[in-house]
Amino acid sequence: MKYAHLADLHLGSWREPKMRDLSTKSFLTAIDQCVQDKVDFILFAGDIFNTSLPSLDTLKIVAKKLKELKDKNVPLYVIAGSHDFSPSGKTMIDVLENAGLMKNVCRGKIHPETKELHLQFLTDPKTGAKLTGILGRKGQLDKTYYQNLHLGSLEQEPGYKIFMFHTTLAEMKPKHMEKVESQPVSFLPKNFNYYAGGHIHHPTKIELEGYGTLTYPGALFPNNFSEVEKYSHGGYYLITVENDTQGNHDAQKIEWIPLKVMEHHALTIDCNQKAPEVITFEILNYFEKMDIQDMLMTIRLTGTLAKGKVSDINFNQIFAELYNKGAYFIMKNTAGLQSEEFEEIKISASNPETMEEEIIKEHLQQNKLYDPETELLLTKNLLSALTSSKKEGETLTDFQERIIQEIGKILNL
Repeated sequence: MKYAHLADLHLGSWREPKMRDLSTKSFLTAIDQCVQDKVDFILFAGDIFNTSLPSLDTLKIVAKKLKELKDKNVPLYVIAGSHDFSPSGKTMIDVLENAGLMKNVCRGKIHPETKELHLQFLTDPKTGAKLTGILGRKGQLDKTYYQNLHLGSLEQEPGYKIFMFHTTLAEMKPKHMEKVESQPVSFLPKNFNYYAGGHIHHPTKIELEGYGTLTYPGALFPNNFSEVEKYSHGGYYLITVENDTQGNHDAQKIEWIPLKVMEHHALTIDCNQKAPEVITFEILNYFEKMDIQDMLMTIRLTGTLAKGKVSDINFNQIFAELYNKGAYFIMKNTAGLQSEEFEEIKISASNPETMEEEIIKEHLQQNKLYDPETELLLTKNLLSALTSSKKEGETLTDFQERIIQEIGKILNL
């Protein structure tokens, strides 16, 4: 028996079209690889989409690929993740399941007297593997499912068993997430052969007595700047189960498969006591003799400038030259970079309106589009328009249109 374990694709999470394309490509490539490896079935442990209502374009791509998977007789077993889930309890997973493109393994009933959650097993017809699991919800709201879970019947069930989950387990948290709220492994039923996790975007595999193998494959594709910078790419697990001469499940090989859809290069520069023009030169000089054709690039700048402002770094020139050299997409992060000219604003908080005006005055004339008095008036009027509340009975669309019209009047658009 051979199967794959994927999680946390978050299709639709990237705003930049080129990054959305890479995220989509990761999904398509992973499915193709699984088919080439002749897996019996695929697990997806939550967050296929980044929202419970993904765009139609995204949905069409996913549905088409899952139809190919179905035609090749490779079942896809899923649970809803914290992003897939909606307050109504309905997700796009329900639509795709009704279309016969996937099967949700999170199914069960609440006992009317004990209020315990009794999960049911779904059996894969080809291999006989038994699957069940619990969906994920934001803010650890899935905790009550585990607290009320009836463990006895799950633990005593014979055969090869897989438990799917989408939550943060304390024993599996990476060090950089040690302060994130979590729940103990003891919430999970024992005696399963494989625990297919999702939610944590850090590849993790541990062995615990009584539980066996527990894993997080990490995100199938990084979901933000920091993840691209840290991991470069995503991946998934491929599990091969060997049988002994009597047909009993003996050993299983678990391999993490890296999924590289594009080369990535990360550059971090300590800009402490450097002038903006020096930083511009250093970045361009660093990449001068490097082949960056079709490369994804991240640039992080840290420290305190010797003079000038962050905006004085010539990013337009940097990006133009790097794109001319063939870079696929460039992302920069200057959150850890500041100007030496920055000074803490110390004003009285006794009057909010006065405080707001003083803050605006502190930052006037960074751009010379208007004279100081006009800029102050425009800024105050814009803040007033943008902080206005939706009126009673006003639809969201009407509210948004009203705000846009007000801003247009202020800016004479």
